[in-house]
Amino acid sequence: MNKSLVILSASFICPVLSYAQSAIDAYRLSQPDLKGTARFMSMGGAFGALGGDLSSLSQNPAGIGVYRSNELGFSVNLDFQSATTNSQGNEVGVNQTKFLLNNIGGVMTMRLPSATIPNINFGFTYNKGASFNRQYAGQILNLRNSMSNYIAGITEGYGLQPGDFNQENPYADGSLPWLSTLGYQGWLIDASGEGENTRWYGQWGEGTSGAGSYNVTEKGSVDEYNIAIGGNISNVVYWGMNFDITNLNYTMNARWGESLSDAYVPSPDGVNRQSSVWDLSNYYNVNGTGFNYQIGVIIKPIQELRIGLAFHTPTWYNLNESFGASVDYQYGDEKPDGVDTNDGYLGSNSYDFRTPMKFIGSLAGVIGNNFILSMDYEYVPYNKMKFSQPGSYGINSGWDYDDGWGWDDWYPYAAGTKGTPTRAFGYNDDPFSGSNSDIEYYYQASHTIRLGAEYRLTPSFSVRAGYSYSTSPVKQAARDDRDAIYTSGTLPNYRFDNHTNYITCGFGYRYKQFYVDMAYVYKNINSTYHAYSPDVDYDAGTSYASPQSKLSLNNSQVILSAGFRF
Repeated sequence: MNKSLVILSASFICPVLSYAQSAIDAYRLSQPDLKGTARFMSMGGAFGALGGDLSSLSQNPAGIGVYRSNELGFSVNLDFQSATTNSQGNEVGVNQTKFLLNNIGGVMTMRLPSATIPNINFGFTYNKGASFNRQYAGQILNLRNSMSNYIAGITEGYGLQPGDFNQENPYADGSLPWLSTLGYQGWLIDASGEGENTRWYGQWGEGTSGAGSYNVTEKGSVDEYNIAIGGNISNVVYWGMNFDITNLNYTMNARWGESLSDAYVPSPDGVNRQSSVWDLSNYYNVNGTGFNYQIGVIIKPIQELRIGLAFHTPTWYNLNESFGASVDYQYGDEKPDGVDTNDGYLGSNSYDFRTPMKFIGSLAGVIGNNFILSMDYEYVPYNKMKFSQPGSYGINSGWDYDDGWGWDDWYPYAAGTKGTPTRAFGYNDDPFSGSNSDIEYYYQASHTIRLGAEYRLTPSFSVRAGYSYSTSPVKQAARDDRDAIYTSGTLPNYRFDNHTNYITCGFGYRYKQFYVDMAYVYKNINSTYHAYSPDVDYDAGTSYASPQSKLSLNNSQVILSAGFRF
């Protein structure tokens, strides 16, 4: 074996054996979205101080108190998606179209014989809380390293020997990293030396060149079922509370492929310098149910001014996941072959997960009977997401776990760095401690500003416009490749979002008790796709970026709402 082969630093170790959750998974399950009625979306979602709309039940439940009559309505959405990746000047675009049911529900008003409390309102809505549907692909024409070397670094970090993989089914008890096992079985990695002197190598070495490609398809949604109650006090203070039952279903199919020349390919007869074409394909699904609680208030001190406040508890989920991966390869002139994790059977796991809470503050001005201006500010601390054992819903901090391996406590600082924590793998009684620490380390609070306006041209016809901007939930060091990113299982790829923009417009028509609203919503997320973690040497204070692409996710949505009040 050529000892000059490039290997990722052995200090990089994934926090996963069979499959556990990572901070990356936490954000995948908590991704925000703007969904609802056409009126709500055409005003950028800035409805926290307005109410009187079916979508307001899941934003500021005090909006239900604004109703003076009953309502039934629904909203549908045609979503045109476009994703463009750019790496080393090479652009790849992918398009798809989806049809969604955004919202359906109703509000019932119970009038009371009181001037102080004139009515109590009840509401039930189904709302599409988030859509995970997206698809993107790309090419990196000039690789500087190989994912096989990344896998070798993980394997060496665990201190594994080649003999550890020679079990009948090395996936069975979860004691070995699945990605290392798959790489070993697929001839992506090899070792030299024995015992403590064992060194692992990938296929990339001196004189190797090649290209990489990838495609990722994500599907699923968060479906919310809202049960709300609210009312008003003297037509000045409007209040509401909402119990929200959620269903989550998320699926990812991800592929990373490499085409290498002069690769160092292991074989039973030794290492061969030859071409290497291989793909790593991953399947991952997580689904389950959760619940949260929301309370809110809208205050109307004068006719022209509305002030809204809302608090959303975290959503507490109980989730089940299934996963599997495969490597397909052709080395030199050999016949194509492949290997699957766990002999082709999907693995499974269960856990609880807690999303971040939300705080929303809102202002709205009503000028005469024709013009509305509104603004929302939303604060979401993504660093407060948390995994825990099944049945705890993230409420208890501990884990009653007799024996296990996990991440030890964070060291205060790494040598040669300024305030950069590191960690080591060892005996630990909490298998989620590393992932929860990573959440706090990679993620931060996101701030969202939403602006909306509505102008009534005639008593029946209105036009609307809006804008929404959200800051990145990812800390700068992670986005700048200055932190090692710990992923889970056999899924080394991840995506870090930068800012998110929505530009919206629409119109509405009222005829007696009936209404029809139409909206157009443009959404843009600037993101970065990473094939695997950067190689970070905290002691030396250096890092080497992994293969990555700039990613622009663009959605154009057309939303139609219809309903009647009675």
